Amino acid sequence: MTTEIAYNSAVSPSSELMTFMASSPRGLADLLASELQGFGASDVRERSRGVVFLGTLETAYRACLGSRIANRVLLELACFEAADAAQLYQGARALDWSRHIGPGATIACDFTGRHPTITHTHFGALKVKDALCDALREQVGFRPDVARERPSVRIHAHASDTRITLSIDLSGESLHRRGYRADAGEAPLKENVAAGMLLRAGWGRLAADGALFLDPLCGSGTLNIEAAMIAAGMAPGRYRDYYGFLGWRGHDAALWSSVCAEAEARLRTDLGAEPLIWGQDRDSRVIRVAQRNAERAGVAALVRFETRPLSEARPPDIGGPPSLAGPPDSAGAPSVAVPHGLLCTNPPYGVRLADRDSARQVHRELGAVLRERFQGWDVAVLTGAPELGLELGIRAHRTHVLWNGAIECRLLRMKVTEQSLREPGRLSRRERGVAGASAAERSLADTAGARMFANRLAKNLKRLGSWAKRERISCYRLYDADMPEYAFAIDLYHAIGPEPDELWLYVQEYAAPSDIEPEAVRRRRGEVLATLPEVTGISAERIRVRMRRRTRRGEQYVKVGEDARLHVIAEGGLRFQVNFDDYLDTGLFLDHRLTRSRLRERSDGARFLNLCAYTGAATVYAAAGGAASTTSVDLSRTYLEWAQRNLSLNGLAGSRHAMVQADCREWLRDAARDRGGERYDVIFLDPPTFSNSKRMQGVLDIARDHPALLDACARLLAPKGLIVFSTNAQRFRLEPSLEQRLDVRDISAATLPLDFERNPRIHRCFEVRLRQ
Repeated sequence: MTTEIAYNSAVSPSSELMTFMASSPRGLADLLASELQGFGASDVRERSRGVVFLGTLETAYRACLGSRIANRVLLELACFEAADAAQLYQGARALDWSRHIGPGATIACDFTGRHPTITHTHFGALKVKDALCDALREQVGFRPDVARERPSVRIHAHASDTRITLSIDLSGESLHRRGYRADAGEAPLKENVAAGMLLRAGWGRLAADGALFLDPLCGSGTLNIEAAMIAAGMAPGRYRDYYGFLGWRGHDAALWSSVCAEAEARLRTDLGAEPLIWGQDRDSRVIRVAQRNAERAGVAALVRFETRPLSEARPPDIGGPPSLAGPPDSAGAPSVAVPHGLLCTNPPYGVRLADRDSARQVHRELGAVLRERFQGWDVAVLTGAPELGLELGIRAHRTHVLWNGAIECRLLRMKVTEQSLREPGRLSRRERGVAGASAAERSLADTAGARMFANRLAKNLKRLGSWAKRERISCYRLYDADMPEYAFAIDLYHAIGPEPDELWLYVQEYAAPSDIEPEAVRRRRGEVLATLPEVTGISAERIRVRMRRRTRRGEQYVKVGEDARLHVIAEGGLRFQVNFDDYLDTGLFLDHRLTRSRLRERSDGARFLNLCAYTGAATVYAAAGGAASTTSVDLSRTYLEWAQRNLSLNGLAGSRHAMVQADCREWLRDAARDRGGERYDVIFLDPPTFSNSKRMQGVLDIARDHPALLDACARLLAPKGLIVFSTNAQRFRLEPSLEQRLDVRDISAATLPLDFERNPRIHRCFEVRLRQ
């Protein structure tokens, strides 16, 4: 098989545009995009963990030297499809590696992403390395050595399903390693995360205006040093002695020297003799570490560190350390005028300190100091436990989600004013009024994360509510993991009942990856459940929660309840029963709303077959559309009885509508043997992704079995008939040979409702006809 490869011009004149990808800590991609535009990048496109952009080699050099946010800068070499390891090897070997790697150079290879068959990153990296080395030996007669640390050239392969992107890692190692930190405190903050905090808090503007800076829990001084570098206009990579492009054959040494000289020319020399950036910590050992780090970073003249407890933190007075801000007056405030500044800190939050009570006390003490002595100051506090923000007693006017390594955090931005003060650990009057919420739930409703979730939910409710009213849609998806850290699908149902507005919320929580701490999962669940009644006005008694998880082989979803009340909802002028309590799904797949409408339009006078019929919603639509007859086949007697009730609910029951309890595969085989049997004008096939029910023979795996199912359906299809095939398999790939013997058209986009647009992979849908 020939692999088609899209090449990017890699060794090229410095003015030629090339494609790059810069990665960043999660939550900071927008700041990185802004930086890159300042470096001259064009066509900048944000991704969840980085930015793709066009630029020259000079743009990339500026990013490597001057980005405060980026982790790595990758130069794209080629993109190609690789269904397996052999095709990965073939695609990688096809490149002319001699343009990038010279004799005597060392290499390292990385492999990231998710691939359907290459499931071990080390194996993927090994295949790329073998391809590269074999290509060089064939092209120029040498084989490079592998160097785990600081190779001459680092190759990066990324898989997005079967799509492979090969790149040169121009940074070589993560750019957060500025080169100044030899030692760290108890819970070190990554340098680029610290810079992101400062930029989010507006420190660049504040520093230009002469504002002061204080971190009263400075540890090894990372925030202080990054603040000093920003104030001085110092390139964060100024003292790095290693980059991935230095051993690359495309490196332009003269251009790099020019970029470095340009950065040196931007250094500020007008900052004066007095320090602007102050740090304190009660641990004298980490203060000594911080001082050494500042010296290595070249900012020691701008930073002053003191060994001092949090309780003694005060706004610094120009001309003396924080402790010399003047004796306190009777209220405990400094007697001198309080200068304006930014207090930015990363207090312990129970992840880096095992004692959560101790972390709570630190937050409470910090809040007391802020309220007493820092009126008028801007404040930015990073916490990995958002509920601890309550202890500060100051309302955050902005919150941001960002990640420090694997720890999900919130950056709380505050302005210390009389209007922003609140009682520590308590909720506002509005939040205390959340109906049906326990005290613990109400406390979660006040966290920064809960407020962010509430804002997003309120926006969705306003936008989608107006759309649903205009389109006369009574049940729709309100939220679908819009914020990745709140991985929930929330559906709103307007049930027809004794009350005029019987609204229900059906909440499905996507199972968290194994690397997310269970406590974080529980906290987010609590924040969501505490927020929903307040934002939607739907009482907690009408909110149902289910857990969505990926099934493993041999597993499938089972009944989770018994004998719950059934509710009736309306869709498309028809009525259906739904069950909010007994099953993982309610009985009506809302993402098939448009698919069902298409079936109704095509069913006038048709013989309609519904395979894997579930609760018969498609059958009801077909019958309402004037189908001459319908046949619904499903293995479950419970679902077939449900389907019969749905037909009766719409006045459509009768002998023309047959219900057949059978394994669809066996039924199709039997029907095909009956050569004089009925043929169908419209067949709807919506099988489960996987099933191993005890009542069926063998196992159904739709990725494997869909060609046989479609061929069997085709044998029952009338001339000019239509098969509508749908699947919710997340990584479904249609067997190519089907398109050689059947007329197949992908209608997935046309059947995706507006309320599911955030998740275009919710289902794949195809129209299949016999070739004429």
